[in-house]
Amino acid sequence: ERQARLDDNRRALDEAAELGTDVLVLVCGPAVDRDIGAARAYVEEAIAQLIPYAAERGVKLGIEPLHPMYAAERSVIVTLAEANRLVHRLDHNHVGVVIDAYHVWWDPDIYTRIVEAAGRILGFHVSDWLVPTPDLLMGRGMMGDGVIELRRLRYAVEAAGYTGPIEVEIFNQALWDMPCDDVLQLMRTRYLDYV
Repeated sequence: ERQARLDDNRRALDEAAELGTDVLVLVCGPAVDRDIGAARAYVEEAIAQLIPYAAERGVKLGIEPLHPMYAAERSVIVTLAEANRLVHRLDHNHVGVVIDAYHVWWDPDIYTRIVEAAGRILGFHVSDWLVPTPDLLMGRGMMGDGVIELRRLRYAVEAAGYTGPIEVEIFNQALWDMPCDDVLQLMRTRYLDYV
């Protein structure tokens, strides 16, 4: 299974290079058994193996920590602190972090962690955390419908040197079912008001 995961990531790097993007966002996991420590060690080992392949293709590897509720199913890297430590240990200009507001907003040390990520931030994603949360995967909200202080997070990410695009990433079937033009107009308005 490990080789299959590496091969899958190499194919994704090939596709990213073909599309002309400069970052491949990595979702690091889940653990294949109950040993989450071993899974985290494997993630580091696997990324280290992917670095030369990524560098040859001119694509950076963006480690995106996911909310801890996803640790068992999607990613064993669940805090920006973990992602920062991983990037520091790998110490290569083709590895950085992707900060997704939905996944990191809850962390009491998030602003310190963003400062620590300075110069290594490869992406910034926004959406909102709805209360109550209707679904663990498909329960993200449009900016302004939830509790995340998006503008403060954006200012912190920009103060840490990030000047790239800000991606609106909302997994929500109700929004997906709306007419595209309506969603884009709402997204534009909410982005300007809250991000």
